[in-house]
Amino acid sequence: MAIYGQEIHGAEVVQVNILAAKNRLSQLVKAAQAGEDVVIANRGEPVARLVPVGPAPQAKTDAGSARAILDWLKNHTLPAYARRSAEEIDAAIDEERREWD
Repeated sequence: MAIYGQEIHGAEVVQVNILAAKNRLSQLVKAAQAGEDVVIANRGEPVARLVPVGPAPQAKTDAGSARAILDWLKNHTLPAYARRSAEEIDAAIDEERREWD
């Protein structure tokens, strides 16, 4: 598959020839939905661009970054039965450590 990465105006652009685009359309649509600039080319000459219908999502932070983790935790809260206070967590850790000895 011929996918070329370019940088235009500081943004990464994915350029794909038509045959590769036909074979990987679902992946390219997902990339466009995620905010990537996807260009379809005919024999290396850009002819079309895939863009999301709605507004582009905010730029994603690095998946392992503290910001990404905090955002995920904010959107995926623990159920009430699984929540514990800091004191309860500390007590459980102390109990585990005592069992090691």
